[in-house]
Parts: sequence; C-alpha cells; structure tokens
Amino acid sequence: MVYKTNYNYLLSDLSILKGVGTKTANILKQKKINTIFDLIWKMPKSFTDRSISSKIIDLKIGENQTVTVFPYKYSFPRVRNLPNRVFCKDDTGEIECIFFNSYEGYIKKILPLNKEITISGKITLFRNKYQLTNPKYISEDSSIIKTKHNNYSLTDGISEKVYNKIINQILKNLPILDEWHPTHVSNKFQNIRWNEAIIELHKSENIGLYKKNFYQRLAFDEIFCTFLVNSEVRKKIKKNKKDKKDFNYEFQKKILEKLDFELTNDQKKTLNEINQDLKSSSKMFRLLQGDVGSGKTIVALLAAINVVNSNFQVAIMAPTEILARQHYMLAKKIFPKNFNIELLSGKSENQAKKDILKNLINNQINVIFGTHALFQKKISFKKLGLIIIDEQHKFGVNQRKNLSDKGGNNCDVLLMTATPIPRTLTMTIYGDMDLSIIKEKPNLRKPIKTLSKFDDKIEEVIKFVKKEIDLGNQVFWVCPLIEESKKIDHSSAIKKFEYLSNFFPNQVALLHGKIDVNEKEKILNKFLKNEFKILVSTTIIEVGIDFPNANVIVIENANKFGLSQLHQLRGRVGRGSKESFCILMFKSNLSENAKKRIRILKDSNDGFKISEEDMKIRGFGDILGFKQSGLKLFKLADPLHNLDLFELAEKEIKRIETTGEDISKFKPLIKLYDKADIINDIV
Repeated sequence: MVYKTNYNYLLSDLSILKGVGTKTANILKQKKINTIFDLIWKMPKSFTDRSISSKIIDLKIGENQTVTVFPYKYSFPRVRNLPNRVFCKDDTGEIECIFFNSYEGYIKKILPLNKEITISGKITLFRNKYQLTNPKYISEDSSIIKTKHNNYSLTDGISEKVYNKIINQILKNLPILDEWHPTHVSNKFQNIRWNEAIIELHKSENIGLYKKNFYQRLAFDEIFCTFLVNSEVRKKIKKNKKDKKDFNYEFQKKILEKLDFELTNDQKKTLNEINQDLKSSSKMFRLLQGDVGSGKTIVALLAAINVVNSNFQVAIMAPTEILARQHYMLAKKIFPKNFNIELLSGKSENQAKKDILKNLINNQINVIFGTHALFQKKISFKKLGLIIIDEQHKFGVNQRKNLSDKGGNNCDVLLMTATPIPRTLTMTIYGDMDLSIIKEKPNLRKPIKTLSKFDDKIEEVIKFVKKEIDLGNQVFWVCPLIEESKKIDHSSAIKKFEYLSNFFPNQVALLHGKIDVNEKEKILNKFLKNEFKILVSTTIIEVGIDFPNANVIVIENANKFGLSQLHQLRGRVGRGSKESFCILMFKSNLSENAKKRIRILKDSNDGFKISEEDMKIRGFGDILGFKQSGLKLFKLADPLHNLDLFELAEKEIKRIETTGEDISKFKPLIKLYDKADIINDIV
C-alpha cells in the first residue's frame, strides 16, 4: 500500500476509510476524532471473550454470552412501539431475541427459521425467560463470532460491530514506521515496534496492561513527546537574544535592609536565579513555583526593582483587581520614593487611564500593576523589560509562548504559581520553562493547626470561633457548592450565613457565584479592612491575597475537595504572625480515602508532599482540583504506574539537549502525538 511506511496515512481524514460516510464521520468528529490516528488512539475500554459458546441452560444473566440456537417462530406485532421477537431454542431450553426498530424482512434474513445460528450479546431475564435484546452479533458461521472482541466507549449512532470493522481496516493498513528511539531505549521494551504495539493495544485484554511491553512503549512515546516539545519550545525561546539588564544591587540591598524579616534560603536562591537570567543575553522564561505563604511576591518585587534599576519598565499582572491592588500597595511601601508606580484598574477614572497610557509610552512609569487588561492592544510600553504574572495556572504552553513573544525581544518573563505539583509532573506541565521552587516558609509564620470535626459538633466550632473573634481575629467559612441536575445551588451558603448571623449579628458577610465582580471586590475589601468578622463563601477565596487578621478557616463538607484544594484553602490563613487554625467538617459516614486525607493534612503543611499524596489517592489527572489547561492528559501514561518511564524520558531529553542531537527523526512522533501547533515550525 502507498502508505505502508508513511505516517501521513495516520493523519488522513476519516473519509478515506471504507464504511465511514459523512454521517459516521460527523458523529466521530463530535468526539474530537478527526483523523485515523485519533481513531486508533482511542483504546478499548474492555474486551469480551465470545470464543466460549454456552448452552441456554448455562447462560449467565447480565453478561455478554455466545450461544448457538435454532429459531423456530416469529412474532411481528402490528401495534406501534411493541418489539419484534424471534423465539429460539437448543436442546436445553429457549431464549427470545428482541428487536427494536428493525424491519421484518431484515430479521427474517438474519435469523431464518430452523437453521443453526450463532448469536451473541447481553443476556437478561424477563418473566423467567431468557432474552437477548438487539444481539451484537448474528451469523450462520460460528467462527466469525467465536473470537475476542473489543468494547469501545461508543457514541450514539455507531454500533460496536461497525466500529470494530473500521478499527480492523486501519490495523491492516497500519504503516511500518522507522524506529525513532535509539537502541538503548527500544531495548527496554523488547524492541517492539510502534505499529506492533498499536495492534497489541487493540487486541490484548486489559488485565495488567500497564506492565506489558507494548503498553509501556506507547506510554513512553506519549511522555517523551510531551517532554521533547517542551524542551524545543524552551530552546527556541532561549535563542531570542536580548539586551542584558545592567544593574547593581544597590536598590535591592536597601530594601532588604528595610524589611523586618530575612529572606529564607529558598528565596535567596530563587532571587539569584532570576537575577542571573536578567543579566544574561538569553531571554528569561521562568516559573516561580512556591507553596502557599512561601513569600514569592517579595522575590518578584525585588527582581522588578533590579529591572527598573537597569532603565527598563516592568508590568505585573494579577488574576483579580484586589490582588493587583495588594501587590501595588506592598510595592508603594517598599519601593524607593523616586520610582513611579501605577495601578491600572477597571475603576480608574477615564482621564487617569489616559494619563497612565500616555506615561507608559513616554517611559514615565517604571512599574505598572493590573489584571489581564495590561495586555490589551491599546496599551503600549516604551521599554518593557519584564513581565511578571501571578497565579498563571490558566496558561498552557501555547499561551505562555504567545506571552513571551508579545513582550518583545528585550522582555523577560516571570510566571508565578502557588500550586505545588509532584516532581514527576514538573516536566510534563512546565518543561517549556526554567523552574525555581520555594518550599521554605518565612520563620515568622507559625504552622497552621488542622482540626477535624463531624457536622454534629458545630456548636463546639461556634464556641471556638467566638473565642477567636473576641481576641480580634477574623474567620473564613467555606461551603462548597451543591450541584444537582447541572443546576448550581447556593442555598447551603445562604443558610449558613443566616445561621451564623444569629450568633454574630452584623458581623457576617456572604460571597457566592451569583454576586457580580464589583460587589465581590467590595466585600473582600471590607473584610480586608476588618469591617466584619466572618466571611461565608461558596468560592475558593482568591489565592495569593493576604488577610493577615484572618486566622481561622472552617471548611464544610471537606470530603468534597481534593487534598491539594484543601491545602490551598488552608493557606488563606496563617499569613501573619498569629497562631492559625483550619477546621475540616465532615459527615459521620466518611470513606477510607476521606479519613486518609484528614490524616495527611493534619500531619503536614508541605504543599509539595501533599500533592504527591493527592496523586496517589486520586490519580494525576485531577491533582490540581480543577481543569489545568497546561496539563496534557495522557491516554496511557500514568506517573503512579509508569514512574520509571517519566524518569527515562527526562534522562533522554537531558541527553539530547547536552549532545545537540538532531530531532528530525522524531518528526512522525511529534506530528502524531502533539496537538500544539507551536512545534510545527521547529521540526
């Protein structure tokens, strides 16, 4: 065949396949199956063994069974909506074949009377009679049926039989591609070739799959491709040469002397890494990953000072106005008085906005704070030298690359996140960037004490909250959203607000998703100014905002959150020097996993350790607790079962980067597995 050694067949449209008309192709495209490769990369969810034929008397209810029978009578009701029936028997009993939406002529053709026919499908029992509704397979040739069949997670409109035929057609025409991995890698998978592995994927039973050579080879391809793309993106960004930031450490030193605390070793190390990047002729594209409350912001502001010291401008972007304002206020407090810093807010007067835009173009503003609005087309900079983005978890590899390009040739990029992830996944998610990690917490911050209480102990919690409020402290009270029939219900938070207001009149505020952004900002600002004592919220309170007076967070139905989410929520308190508390509230009938999560949170305040444990409990696809757009969810690979493959891929990437090996041989791999157009101009 023309495609026998060419991967282009796999990138072809589904319409070239026999049996795939416009209707079938459209159904598959709705499931994001657009090419032949998309189709074969959808692995079977299970396998059915139809090779064993049973007698009717031995049939098992609820299971897929194969049986050879003699049809002896038809029933074709003339009443609408009643099914057609074919009565069948063998020498041990009887079974009815039930057909919905099938014509009389078709049924007579596939199940002729008094002929030996083999049928297969799921067996049910109705009024003490065996039934088989819409049989999956019917044939006079039992050898056609008596084999192992794949069960795919199918969409409406495509039968299992048709889908299997299409898959088998592809497997027969599968190209034999040149091996892209070196011998020392392919040896680890017993030298099984890619096409052989794909065939095995669709033919093997799924018991202990992840241990088999073909599965490991394909899982490694996935991991390696992701790492390779990230590596090439990072390399391409590094090729962009820029003017070095020429600064001394005079301003940095003065500010450090003014602070009432000393930087941790991790903060010092990270600041040094950033400063080295700024002074380099290669463009910086670095992620600062720190646990909640580890002091990322002060490090970023010190870097900004050095950039201004070298005659460049800095843009600092936060996800919300209140967080942008908080960064702005901290900068006003610690920056030299001759620095011109501004906050671009949605609430800014029109004239003030115009002045800010004008001053940015004229290089009259050294540092500008704001939200994503900072990167609108109408905003221009005279000499932008550094972009800092706080809480960048919504950015995937494509968006990050676009951001780096937008800044221009002389602009360095520093991204920050307070979402710790397991080390295993660092190269998967952030492999396109250089990485700095801050694990240590400032010495002045005391570890948060985590307590657990059952719901019926709420009066004890109220007493504890009252005592803390009497001491002048504030409290977060989180009620997760109740979701039924796709309709979000805020009633639990509203009821809790009313309940707490009975104990603390005029001291409780409510925050939920139906409140508009401006009102939300007002409520958070009032809480920040200590105008009320308890904030009841259905939402996860903005990561990064410091509420130094809040030292208690109560989380209801804590079992509805993952470990990483609970740790993020817990990090909303403990931002000052006071002793802080996190109270997890649960129903009494806890699962073993919920009990395990409580123990882990009580034992540790280390977000990185907690994310590792979260991955073990819930799997890596959901460790972040929300859709992580930068995370490419693998089809086969899983760090829990394939840790050795992640380590091997990381080792291979480092070898390729060190030796400068030509990556053109990996072109088929990248074209097949990588969905990011970003790489297309690299290979």
